[in-house]
Amino acid sequence: MSSTAIDPQVRIGHVHLKVADLERAIGFYRDILGFQLMQRFGDSAAFLSAGGYHHHIGLNTWESLGGSPPPRGSTGLYHTAILYPDRAALGNALKRLVSAGIRLDGAADHGVSEALYLRDPDQNGVELYRDRPMAEWPRNPDGSLAMVTQPLDLEKLLLEAAA
Repeated sequence: MSSTAIDPQVRIGHVHLKVADLERAIGFYRDILGFQLMQRFGDSAAFLSAGGYHHHIGLNTWESLGGSPPPRGSTGLYHTAILYPDRAALGNALKRLVSAGIRLDGAADHGVSEALYLRDPDQNGVELYRDRPMAEWPRNPDGSLAMVTQPLDLEKLLLEAAA
């Protein structure tokens, strides 16, 4: 095994989710979270993005039409993390969730980031978050990260949503 580190410019480009009901999933990612529908493949797949990119989220029913979520205690994707550019944008996302009546599983301040946790209609975990600037990340005396999990003040986050 090589000890060469991965190129620091590598990024995770998109996530492709198996869903039971394509229209329901499109409705969540487009109408509630605000992604743009870029392309459909009939009634079995759709591709959505932010900012006109070809896709950040792929949805399909190829192996899952009418299916049920994996049972607790099974392996699989824990959550898809969607990075917002700043606190105001994350506040806007929270405002959309509240308006749509979407229940949060949790919300946390991790020191390096602030995050909202929820589930999509197929019970896939979704994290909506914003990173703090690296210079503000909490550090241990040896320079390593000192991430935490503390409550996130949702009322204050809503107040910072762009008008």
